[in-house]
Amino acid sequence: MRARLVAALAAVVLAVLSAVALVSLTSDAKAGVRPPLVIGHRGAPAHAPENTLPSIDEAARLGSTWVENDVQRTKDGELVVIHDDSLKRTTNAEKVFPGRAPWKVKDFTAAEIARLDAGSWFSPAFAGTRVPTLEQYMRRVEHNHESLLLEVKNPELYPGIEQQILKVLGNEGWLDRGHLKRLVVQSFSADSVRTVHELKPALTTALLGAPPVSRLKQYARFVDLINPSYGSLTRSYVSAVHGVRGPHGRPLGVYAWTVDDSATARKVAGYGVDGIISSKADVVRAALATK
Repeated sequence: MRARLVAALAAVVLAVLSAVALVSLTSDAKAGVRPPLVIGHRGAPAHAPENTLPSIDEAARLGSTWVENDVQRTKDGELVVIHDDSLKRTTNAEKVFPGRAPWKVKDFTAAEIARLDAGSWFSPAFAGTRVPTLEQYMRRVEHNHESLLLEVKNPELYPGIEQQILKVLGNEGWLDRGHLKRLVVQSFSADSVRTVHELKPALTTALLGAPPVSRLKQYARFVDLINPSYGSLTRSYVSAVHGVRGPHGRPLGVYAWTVDDSATARKVAGYGVDGIISSKADVVRAALATK
């Protein structure tokens, strides 16, 4: 009789615990136990000139553990961190070199670019800020204990830039096991991403854009993440991406860009994205914390 009572009580306890666990898992999923990673787009460009050392310093100060940048190449082969293929928008190149329109990055030497002011356009407080080389940038990211989403920008303009980038990353110690967890290389060019994967298979890679679902398996041979503009996203597309496994045996991830307001951040997070790239990362983090 006593044995039966103990067995009955045990069965009841097990049933209650199972029910609690099920409710907990369901609640956790609905509440978003793993909110999207928030990446500072070009650092913290709402607070400092984009893609500069002050921008990633400000990103760190505001709590960003991940930042995003853009890499291009000078006339004499130096890798520099700048978004546009022209120097005109974010430097005083037009003033310093008035006869050299359209001021393409690829037409200027590293020494010439080092002379340019990349901060005054944003605010007088940043006058004298320079366009950083990739080496300078990586050292500051390391100093700030940040992680990096690196974009190979306009690779069609710079043959062999993938090998160069990997060489710099290796020289700076960013291709060891520990740093590989803090690094993703992305591009709009599938060929460029494929090249990076072939040269360094252990590296996490991402394709910018929203390729058709029918082509996801093709890209999954060399891509770990699909990173579309938030305006092109739907919940079903995110689910379709998650349903395909990438080169490292994990489901493909999705990082959405560029989300800069609270309402959009909550909407995109509701789609189940794994990351959000934002020029106002502090605003997005606050929005998701109060979701």
